[in-house]
Amino acid sequence: MAEPLELYDVTIIGGGPAGMYAAFYSGMRDLKTKLIEAKEELGGRLLIYPEKMIWDVGGFAPVKCEQLIAQLAQQARIFDPTVVFGQQITGLSKQEDGTYVLEAESGEKHWTRTIILALGRGILKMEKLNIEGAERYEVTNLHYTVQELEPFRGKRVIISGGGNSAVDWANELESIAASVTVIHRRDWFGGHEKNVLRMKNSSVQVRTLHAITQLHSDDGETIGKVTVSDLETGVTEVLETDAIIVNHGLKSDFTGITDWGLDMDDWNVFANGKLETNIAGIYAAGDFASYDSKVNLIAGAFSDAVLALNSAKLFIDPEAPRVAYVSSHNDRFKEKNRALGYKDEDDE
Repeated sequence: MAEPLELYDVTIIGGGPAGMYAAFYSGMRDLKTKLIEAKEELGGRLLIYPEKMIWDVGGFAPVKCEQLIAQLAQQARIFDPTVVFGQQITGLSKQEDGTYVLEAESGEKHWTRTIILALGRGILKMEKLNIEGAERYEVTNLHYTVQELEPFRGKRVIISGGGNSAVDWANELESIAASVTVIHRRDWFGGHEKNVLRMKNSSVQVRTLHAITQLHSDDGETIGKVTVSDLETGVTEVLETDAIIVNHGLKSDFTGITDWGLDMDDWNVFANGKLETNIAGIYAAGDFASYDSKVNLIAGAFSDAVLALNSAKLFIDPEAPRVAYVSSHNDRFKEKNRALGYKDEDDE
C-alpha cells in the first residue's frame, strides 16, 4: 500500500535561477517548500553554458555561469526545502479541498496547496545540424555546447549560428583558438549589440548569408573540412577546420503541462502583475512567465520569484503580511546570523 502523500504549501517546478530563488524566498516566508527538477542537477538553462561570463546580475561583476549556479543552489537550500530530481511533471488534478496533486511522467505524485511554474523554456533540446551523417561526429569535433574553452586552444574553430551563444562563444574563443569563423544564415545577429560589435571588431571572421552545407572527413571520425555556401549567389567554398560549434537554437517541450488549461502560447504562460496565472493557486516566474513590463534578465527572474511567492503566501493565508521582512529584520535569519558570529540588537 502506497504511503500517504505529504502536503506542501508551495511546490516549485523547475530548478533554474527563478526556481532556486523561489525556494529560498519561500523559506523566508516560512512556507513548507518542495522544488522539483526534471534533470539531476540544479541550474536550468545556465547548465548549457557553464563557462560563459554573466555581467548583469547585481553584486557580481562578472561571474561564470557555473559559479552563479553553485551559489544560487546553496542559497536555495538555506531553509531546507525538499528537493526532488529526475521527475518531469506532466499531470495535475485539483482536489475537493482546493489543493493540487501533481504527477510525474514516471508516476510519482506530489500534494501541494500552491504551485510556482519556473519552467524556463521547458525541457530544452538543441537544434541539430541538418546535414546527413552529422551525428557521427558528435563524439569527436562537432559540438552543440561549450563546456570548457581550453580544448579549443590553438584550433581552427567554425561556429554556425547567430544568437547570443554563438556571439559569446566567438568572443570567448577569439583569444584562445588559432582562428574563429562565424557562419550565419542571416545578415543580422540576435546577440546583444555590444557583444556583436566586439565580435565584428575582433579577428573573428564573420560570414553572413552563408551556411554550412557539407561536412568532409578523411578518417570517417572527425571533420577536417566543411563546404560553406553563399545563400544569395550559390557560390561554395571549402574551409579547413579542427572543430565545429553549432548554435541553431533550442526546441522546447513542456510535456503535459500544456494540457492543464493554462492561458499560454508556445513558449510562455500569461500572468498578471502578481504573477498569477488564469488558474487559482498556480503562479509563474522566470522565462516561462509573460506579462506587461517583463524584464528578461536573471535579475528579473529573482523579482518574479518574489512576486509569485508573495501571491502564494496570501492565497494560503490572506491575513499574512504582503511581503517578507528584509533579511536584516527577518526572524528566520537570527539563528543563522548567530551561527556566523554576528550579533543583533536582541543579543545585547
